[in-house]
Parts: sequence; structure tokens; C-alpha cells
Amino acid sequence: MTILDMLGQSAILTVLGVGIVFLFLLIVVIVVSQFGRVFKTALRSTELSPISQVSSGVKPQVIAAISAAISEHRKSN
Repeated sequence: MTILDMLGQSAILTVLGVGIVFLFLLIVVIVVSQFGRVFKTALRSTELSPISQVSSGVKPQVIAAISAAISEHRKSN
């Protein structure tokens, strides 16, 4: 086997390896984005229990501020 044959074989293996890694990463990106869509719609459809029912000793003003911030965040996203 000559040096040119070995260089040609190494180039083929390199391109094949890079292609396989690229396809694997592409599949991972697609799967993660689909999971993101599924969980985003699932989280929007779930109802949260009212915070006022929780007796935690937190001031009502703090609870109101956090609730308002969460509401604004959900509206913008």
C-alpha cells in the first residue's frame, strides 16, 4: 500500500467520521427542539394551585409581586 493510497483512505475515513458526527448532532438538535415544544405547550396547559392557599409566612406583597412577574413572563414568551 503506497502513501497515496493511505492518504486517500484516511481522507475517506475523515469525511465519513465528520459526516456521522454531523448527522448525530443534527438528530440531537431536532429531538431537543421537539421536546422543548412539547413541554412548552404542556406547561402552559397545566393549572397551578393558587399561591394564597400556601401558608409559608411570606408577605402578601411579595407573593403579589412574584405572581405579577410570572404572569408578565408568560405573556412575553
